[in-house]
Amino acid sequence: MKTMNLKIGLFLITFLITGFAIKAQDAKEIVQKANELVMGKTSQGATTMTIERPTWTRTVSMKSWSKGTDYYMILITAPARDKGQVFLKRENDMWNWMPAISRMIKIPPSMMNQSWMGSDFTNDDLVKMNSIVEDYNHTILGEEEVSSYDCYKIELMPKEDAAVVWGKIIMWIAKAEYYEMKMQYFDEDMALVNTQTASKITQFGDRKIPAHMEMIPADKEGHKTILDTEAMEFDVDLPESFFSQQNMKRIK
Repeated sequence: MKTMNLKIGLFLITFLITGFAIKAQDAKEIVQKANELVMGKTSQGATTMTIERPTWTRTVSMKSWSKGTDYYMILITAPARDKGQVFLKRENDMWNWMPAISRMIKIPPSMMNQSWMGSDFTNDDLVKMNSIVEDYNHTILGEEEVSSYDCYKIELMPKEDAAVVWGKIIMWIAKAEYYEMKMQYFDEDMALVNTQTASKITQFGDRKIPAHMEMIPADKEGHKTILDTEAMEFDVDLPESFFSQQNMKRIK
């Protein structure tokens, strides 16, 4: 009897440990598939950003290019006063080319949580300096419906050695389609900072992704930033040499 109880106990312990390991692995795989859906191996596209404030609204148009998670470039095409500005992420470094003053500025890691172009998105949000796949531990908290999509609710906690912007992220990822339907960003004190929502699922090339995103600060009434994707191509031919300081000065 004791032997049988011991075997049952060992089985339950093994089952629980294995179950937790599989669940953790599944959570990371879900986040990775969602990330790969919106990034592809490479991508290039055109986006309009609308910054809404209680007394004014501002629109910024841009083109973007990416290669994996290490290379990212954004060219501002409007308004006229910002046209020609370029932001480049290359591995762990980020630069801003300002043609109006012919100056190349390196953006330090300490500024990755700062507002990008006066919007509610941070520098990190736009150029993906931190990887939501590799820099965080992932746990499935449950399942919830968001905008009629059955979603996994997944918690992302920073790894100890990861120099990330956020203290915690919670994602709602569509179970069948892997759309990132909702994200909540928390600071180091676990206070909610921003909520990002996605909608308008649109066909771009070989895949469908949300074309409309809204970032809403938790403590700034009347503030909102909207990103509308107008065009996007995936898995295009983009060599690493494309993402260079020299190319920042001539990209159009």
